[in-house]
Amino acid sequence: MSDSLHFMMGEFKAEFPTDRQYAKNHMWAVNIGGRYRFGFTAYAVRLLQDVYFLDWEVDAGSLLHEKQDIGSIESKKAESSLFSPMAGTITSFNETLLSDPSHINVDKYGEGWLFEIEGKADFLSPKSYIEHLAAVWEVTQRTIKGQLN
Repeated sequence: MSDSLHFMMGEFKAEFPTDRQYAKNHMWAVNIGGRYRFGFTAYAVRLLQDVYFLDWEVDAGSLLHEKQDIGSIESKKAESSLFSPMAGTITSFNETLLSDPSHINVDKYGEGWLFEIEGKADFLSPKSYIEHLAAVWEVTQRTIKGQLN
């Protein structure tokens, strides 16, 4: 990626394109004419590792509130609920991921996008997101080490 910032996760370099904004729940956002397209950041994908199952609990057209439980994900490292990064109306899902979620691992900032929401939102700039990662990294490392023991 030519225009990106990075954050070191131990020896792994997580890249963050500067052409998008970021949510504290480790999703990126790109504004496409009033709709925001979301996907997992490199940080989230690194922590999850191989994603193999994705399920949505809401349908396109549903009105969401911020932090609403909207689905679940399973990977090599974790099973997690997915929460809406903003309030608004969910307009579409990346249907390809339901049958083949590997795009999340392979092309997280492209074909691995998750869903789109229409609404107004305020997200972190790439620089502010990296500052947020630095602030939570120590706790994250302790959590990871606890999972490994």
